[in-house]
Amino acid sequence: MENRLKQFYRTMLLIRRFEEQAIELYKEGLVGGSYHPYIGQEAVAVGVCSALRQDDYLTNTYRGRGQHIAKGSDPKLLLAEVLGRATGYCKGKGGPMHITDVQNGILGANGIVGGGAPIGVGAALTAKMTGTDRVSVTFFGDGAINQGVVYEAMNLAAIWDLPVVFVCENNLYSEMTPIQFSLKNKDLIDRAEGVRIPGIIVDGNDVEAVFNVTTEAVERARRGEGPTFIEAKTYRLNGHMYGDSETYRSKEEVAAWWEKEPIKRLGAKLVASGEASADELEAINHEVLQEIARAAEFARQSPEPGFEEIFTDVI
Repeated sequence: MENRLKQFYRTMLLIRRFEEQAIELYKEGLVGGSYHPYIGQEAVAVGVCSALRQDDYLTNTYRGRGQHIAKGSDPKLLLAEVLGRATGYCKGKGGPMHITDVQNGILGANGIVGGGAPIGVGAALTAKMTGTDRVSVTFFGDGAINQGVVYEAMNLAAIWDLPVVFVCENNLYSEMTPIQFSLKNKDLIDRAEGVRIPGIIVDGNDVEAVFNVTTEAVERARRGEGPTFIEAKTYRLNGHMYGDSETYRSKEEVAAWWEKEPIKRLGAKLVASGEASADELEAINHEVLQEIARAAEFARQSPEPGFEEIFTDVI
């Protein structure tokens, strides 16, 4: 467990530093479109993806670089894709919002709210029909819970007992709308109950807790016992996208959540338990910063795709 917790810490820190670096590159005008930071939600990505095999399927959202890193994507190729470079996972055609890494089972980030759910269910159906024990995980935010396609996907998964885990990252805001203004449910697992899917609420800032409930859900799916809905209650520490004025929430609220953010929380636990010293954690941070610096240099030096690339990989 000691080594596992340290690995969780390192991976969460790698996600955090990646996102911070990407924001700096965005400020330089090197990233197209909008950039939606994942800062604050790292424990969900790491806890869930650490419970998966490399060949398990995954779909995620436009805020999904954290899941990519947690599932094993190379930060160099990921950052190159964010910058729209030819060396990126999608040869620069995905940008920061639509990244696919099939070798690691990632079927694609999706800019359409809730758009990954039916794809994830389709992957689970493939696994069941071909007789494999692969599991599909689909990530979405609380804003997607009101999308009809998510409910339809959940219903099909329930009817067919598909090996899929629905992971709702409830960060309390649908873009700039507080969750209480968009639904009356206190807990989003109520929606899963409506289609008779087991629902679990977990502290999304506790990476161990997320890992444990996901491990149980994944094992259940592999045994052929059907889907599970996990609601990870968390908080995004940055705005919906870079440049967001954040007038819809108070500075006091954000500051309070910074005090219980997942990396600080796990670091304090490791030090308090004697499993790591403050110096060890700083050494991990230094190592991660070097890795991200190399990734940034690789991305900067990578060429932009040629015009002819528009016509490749098109069916």
